[in-house]
Amino acid sequence: MKPIRSVFLSMLAAASVSAPALAALGDDAASVETDRVHLKGTLRVTPGVNYSVHQIQLPSGILVHEYTSPAGKVFAVTWRGPGIPDLHQLLGLYSAQLTAAANQPHYNHRQLSIQTPDVVVQSSGHLRSFFGRAWVPALLPANFSLGDLN
Repeated sequence: MKPIRSVFLSMLAAASVSAPALAALGDDAASVETDRVHLKGTLRVTPGVNYSVHQIQLPSGILVHEYTSPAGKVFAVTWRGPGIPDLHQLLGLYSAQLTAAANQPHYNHRQLSIQTPDVVVQSSGHLRSFFGRAWVPALLPANFSLGDLN
């Protein structure tokens, strides 16, 4: 069983060879459709008062949630399922920070936790059961609780 760090680095390396991200964390809500097309998933939107949740179900069984603020920005992304989605696509410009931080030594290879002033990424899992979340602290809506990320 590969350590989670190796899986992340492999997936990020593969994603960097592909086309540049056109939608991602920090982009406009309309960019969620670009993610859906790129990930080949189906979309369901749940509107809320302080934020909306865009759920993308991938054919592989991975479930991605993109959270959009009333200002129309994607402020958080979560994923859960048997694999890790294309984080380069989902994190966009923030994926470079993830790659740089993932190259640093970690004590626990089953978990990845990166916190910078610009973005926070947390991921964990084991074979066929991965989950994670990323958010931009500066874009979080007022009164939003990180406990609401699922």
